[in-house]
Amino acid sequence: MFSRSAERADALLRRLGPALPSASPGSHPPVVLIDGRSGSGKSELATALAERWPGPVTLVRLDDIYPGWDGLDAASAHVHDHLLASSAPRWQRHDWVTDTGAEWASIDPALPLIVEGIGSLSRQNAALATLRVWVELDDATRKQRALARDGEAYAPHWERWAAQERAFIAREHPRALADVVFTEDDDPDPRR
Repeated sequence: MFSRSAERADALLRRLGPALPSASPGSHPPVVLIDGRSGSGKSELATALAERWPGPVTLVRLDDIYPGWDGLDAASAHVHDHLLASSAPRWQRHDWVTDTGAEWASIDPALPLIVEGIGSLSRQNAALATLRVWVELDDATRKQRALARDGEAYAPHWERWAAQERAFIAREHPRALADVVFTEDDDPDPRR
């Protein structure tokens, strides 16, 4: 039996259909943005999608890019400037221990790209994506899942991060930008 994330990933692959094989030389490979608030299930969905992708794919997680607990907007801009709008796409890992920028990772521009994290689906980024996905879940369940996943290290920052999420959502309206919206009680194969 498939998990909900697996079913959703399969639905996204069906939706991408002809965009999947970047068949013609010079064509742009698909770019999938998966956004949603902390604990909503974005990471599980992105992992399932990457595992099911028919061929090599690059998965970039914003958790590796956010420059600290106040870095949601900076990471969103980083996705645009360094991954999506660049002819030589790359991203810089943030070292959470030292709270500094770390090494840069280049990605192959010929490979499909999945970008996962709150802040990935801005208006600027949406214009450069093939498929835009929003994942949502009720606040209580999200918080429970996020704190269970990240433990006490996240607890003191929950409200601070949630305020950035709310500001991003109010400014960018990522749900409205999405081609596909997954909610907790939805059919795993939305027809939006």
